[in-house]
Amino acid sequence: MTDAPTPSPAPSPTGEQDPLGWCIAVTLVFAALVWWRLGIPSKIYFDEVHYVQAARQLLKLLPANAEHPMVGKEAIAAAIALWGDSPMVWRIPSAVMGCLGLFAFSRAMWFASGRTFATQAASVLLFTDFAWFVQSRIAMLDMVMAGFSMIGLWQVAAAVRQSGSGAFGRGEGLGLIRARLAVAGVCFGLAMGAKWSVLPAVALVGAGFVVLRLRGAAKSGGYLKSLDATDTPPLPGITLIEGMFWLGSLPLAVYCLTFLPIMFYHKGAVSLLDLAPYHREMVRLQASVVKHHPYQSVWWQWIVNWRAIWYLYEVVDGAQRGILLVGNPFSMLAGLPALGWCAWAGWRRGIRQWRPDALACALLYVLCLGLWAVDGKPVQFYYHYLLPGTFLMGCLALALDELSRLKSRWRWAGPGGLVLAAALFGVFFPIIAALKLNEGSSSFETWMWLRGWR
Repeated sequence: MTDAPTPSPAPSPTGEQDPLGWCIAVTLVFAALVWWRLGIPSKIYFDEVHYVQAARQLLKLLPANAEHPMVGKEAIAAAIALWGDSPMVWRIPSAVMGCLGLFAFSRAMWFASGRTFATQAASVLLFTDFAWFVQSRIAMLDMVMAGFSMIGLWQVAAAVRQSGSGAFGRGEGLGLIRARLAVAGVCFGLAMGAKWSVLPAVALVGAGFVVLRLRGAAKSGGYLKSLDATDTPPLPGITLIEGMFWLGSLPLAVYCLTFLPIMFYHKGAVSLLDLAPYHREMVRLQASVVKHHPYQSVWWQWIVNWRAIWYLYEVVDGAQRGILLVGNPFSMLAGLPALGWCAWAGWRRGIRQWRPDALACALLYVLCLGLWAVDGKPVQFYYHYLLPGTFLMGCLALALDELSRLKSRWRWAGPGGLVLAAALFGVFFPIIAALKLNEGSSSFETWMWLRGWR
């Protein structure tokens, strides 16, 4: 019988210093901007009309907005029950999850890459990509989903590194590893319970564990050994069956439990045993929305940052205000060649070791975007790009980090890219934060760089 691993700090695979303080500082600045004037506009705007009303109905145990899962609506309902029915309160769940999600994303990048500048860049790029900020200030489902998914990915990345797999350092004790996997499983279940957009990411994590375990077992004794083996990547000490429980069965169980309120509806109550037909009805309701919307778009328009959405543009709270959902003009486009580099770096072999961090970011982007490319939902919007755009920022952070290591003029591209992304965030801040604009209906023209943004 072997001794359990002794808890110890998990060093960076590159020997670099963990920028934890930076991650905290960036998150605090982001939180300050998100919570500043969170109650403005002091009225329901854009899709808040659907989800705030659904939360109010949920508090009365009446069905509403049945085409979407429950967690996002439950979060808004809980906020209303605790702090009252007001615009700021409606947006608290998105604000909280936006801040937690930003911090989690930076920590996931650290544990996955072990690179100081890449981690710092990731936090700044997500902060300034526009979409993460805008969605953190509106009572919709997307940020609840995205925030929980980032926490789950953070915990998985930390568990992999701290278990001592591959090049990720020494073990830190199976108790902590299991705790991280349990948190990840719960968060993945809650993310799915907020919005199905996260399904490709959750599936990739589970499938990646299985594939890497089978691959390692095949090299050391055959596939049958993989069922109870604990000495192969990506999580030494965790068997294949246990890993499938944490990353497969647990998220599914949590997801099912999020539907408990429907059992107690005063009318139209649904038994948990009838979840399958209930989901078929959810899919039917989503597919039934076919009426053309002036701001609808498709996946290839999201990639090139062509089609924006005006969440708000009117006189409200005593001034002309606007909220535009669009991607950062620099980082969303610069992320595309970075995506190509990550795909190449993730697959290459030879003198330099392949980059699992780069491959993970590239695959997460492609799969989460691919869901919408093949999805039959007839009306789609740019906010569906929130999750793919987040992983694109991860690709760009890794690429800028690589450039900053070059012994040439290109080394300035790393910090220069962050400065440019932050500067554009400042330029567009009035039109993404509902600040007071110049009087007149044409004050938005300053920011209309593309025809598709109108």
